[in-house]
Amino acid sequence: MANEILRPVKTGKAAGTRRYAIAALACVLMLSACQSTDSYFILPATASTEQTVDALTRNDPNAAMGAREHPRILETYGGQYRDPQVERLIARIAGALTAVSENPQQTYRITILNSPTINAFALPGGYLYVTRGLLALATDASEIAAVLSHEMAHVTANHGIERQRREEAEAISNEVIAEVLPDTPQVEQIAARGKMRLAAFSRQQELEADAIGIRMLAEAGYDPAAATRFLRSMAAFAQYESAGAEGESLDFLSSHPSTPRRIQLADDQAALYANVGANEVGQEYFLNGINGLLYGSNPDEGYIRDRNFYHPKLEITFEVPAGFSMTDKANAVVATGPGDIAIRFDGVKAKGRRDLGDYIQSGWVTGLVPGSVETTSVNGMPAATAHAVAGDWSFDVTVIRDGNEIYRLLTAAPRGSGQLEDIASSVRASFHKMTPQEIASLKPLRIRIVKVRPGDTVAGLSANMMGTSRKLALFKILNALGPGATLSVGDEVKIVSQ
Repeated sequence: MANEILRPVKTGKAAGTRRYAIAALACVLMLSACQSTDSYFILPATASTEQTVDALTRNDPNAAMGAREHPRILETYGGQYRDPQVERLIARIAGALTAVSENPQQTYRITILNSPTINAFALPGGYLYVTRGLLALATDASEIAAVLSHEMAHVTANHGIERQRREEAEAISNEVIAEVLPDTPQVEQIAARGKMRLAAFSRQQELEADAIGIRMLAEAGYDPAAATRFLRSMAAFAQYESAGAEGESLDFLSSHPSTPRRIQLADDQAALYANVGANEVGQEYFLNGINGLLYGSNPDEGYIRDRNFYHPKLEITFEVPAGFSMTDKANAVVATGPGDIAIRFDGVKAKGRRDLGDYIQSGWVTGLVPGSVETTSVNGMPAATAHAVAGDWSFDVTVIRDGNEIYRLLTAAPRGSGQLEDIASSVRASFHKMTPQEIASLKPLRIRIVKVRPGDTVAGLSANMMGTSRKLALFKILNALGPGATLSVGDEVKIVSQ
C-alpha cells in the first residue's frame, strides 16, 4: 500500500472459494496513479563507448512503444528497486547473455521492480523487467540467466509486436462480425474461437522463447537445465501461496504457463546443449549478490508479521483472527480464513470529509443495507460501520478516520454463515495507533545468507525464518530443498529475517 494514499485494487475472476471471497470484496466496492525512475542499460557489444542508449534507439518504433508503457509498469509493480549490489549482479548476467543474443545489435533496458511478486517480462524495444521477489526465489545465477534469456528471446523474436497485431486483427474481425450478425449466437462462438487462437499463438511464442533462451544459456556458459529447475521452483512457490491467492495474479506463471509438457520440452532442449558450454550455475556470487535483498512487503506499504499488519509511517496496526492468512498487495491488504471469509484493508484521503456516515453512503459501497449505518469510535478514532449484501455475500463495512486518512476495513462472508459479526468486530477492535515502542521494533525483512555449521538442520535453520507462520515450507522453497533433503556443513542457505 502506498504511503500517501491507499487505493483499492481490482481483482479478476476467482477460481476457488477463497478467491470468490476476495472477488466479492472487490464487487462491493465501486472501484474508481505515478513514479518515474531510470533503468540501467546493457548496450550491444558493437556499440562504441561514445554511443548512448537514446542515440541507439532514437528512431526505433519498438523502443518508443516500450517507453510509453514503462511508467505504467513502474506504477503497477511499486516502482524501481535500487540496490547497487543487486544491479551489478543482474548486469553481469545480462551482459553475458547479450553477447550470444539472436540480435547482437539489440539494446536492453533492465529494471528491477520493487515488488515481492514472482515475475519477469519484456516490452518491445528491449525493456526487460524482473521483480525482487523473483530474485529472492532463485538459488543461483543460471536460474536468473534462464529467466532473462527467455525474455530477451521475446524481444529479439518481436513477440510483443506480433501478439499486438494478432489481438488487433481479432478485435477488428469481431467488430465486423458483430455488425454483420448482430445479436446472434454465432458472434460469441466466433469470438471464443478467436480467443483460443490467440491463446495457442501465445503458447507457441512461449515455447519458441524457451528454445531460444536455453540455447543462449548454453552458449553463454550457464547451465541449460536451469530453466526447468526454476520453473519447478516457481510452481512450488505458487502452490505455497495458493492459500491466500487473490483472483488477479501478477506472477510469472499467470503469463508464462508452466505445464508438465512444457517442462519436458525444456528438459529435452537442455539435453541438446549439455556439452556445449561450461554449465556454470554461479551460486556463490549470486548468493553474495542478493545478501540483504529486501523481502516481502515494501516498507513504505507496511509490514505483515504473522497475523498482524503494521504501517509505521501511518502509525496504524491491526490483527486478523487465528487461522487467517494475510497478503499485502500493492494497493490493499487481504486476509482469507476458514469458512470462506475474507478481510480487506485499504484507505483513501479524507479530502475534508468529516462525517463518516455520509462517506459510507457516498456511493462507493454496493448493496448497502438501508438504515445500517452507525457512527462510533475505534480506540479513540472517529469511525462508522454499515452492512451490505451483494449476491451470495454479506459484508461488514468499517471506516476509521485518522487525520487526513480514512481507513476502510471490509469483511466478507457467505450469507447466513453466522461468523461475520464476530470476525469483523475482532478486527475492528484490534485496529489502533502504534506505540513508539512498536514502531521502533519494526525493521524490513531481508534475504540473509548463512553458512551451515555443524549440527545445523533444515528444521533448526528454518525456525529462524521471520514473516511467515509456515517457516519450514518457505525455507525449503527458497532453497530448492525437496522432501527429505539434508544440509552439509559449509553450504550457504537463504533465510528471511530483519
